[in-house]
Amino acid sequence: MFIKIKKNSGIFMEHNGLEKQHLVPVTSNFLINLNHVAEVSFYTIKEKKVRYDLENHEFQLQPHTRVLHLHMAYPYAMMKENIKGIKGNLVERSYYKLYFLPEEMGQYDELRSKIEEHVLNL
Repeated sequence: MFIKIKKNSGIFMEHNGLEKQHLVPVTSNFLINLNHVAEVSFYTIKEKKVRYDLENHEFQLQPHTRVLHLHMAYPYAMMKENIKGIKGNLVERSYYKLYFLPEEMGQYDELRSKIEEHVLNL
């Protein structure tokens, strides 16, 4: 199953292809294959957090910003051979974090409900 993320000025994305604490606005539609996702979490930011855009301008995420965090499966991971100068292997799985600003809850609620339709709660 795919989920479609629609372009919207109230949605920002972070992934491990970006520098730490950098966000990009969602400026075009894209699909994520949920068959390749290993873990999904939903949470709400409780306090202001500082992030940066691609030009290193400070950006503040307000409280009540909702986050959809997708950790991809191990076949979509990167191997690092040097960890802080020490030889070894580290498997870093790809992830996507979608930040839905407080004024943009419609698409968040829709995505969350569709994902939860495929979850068995015991």
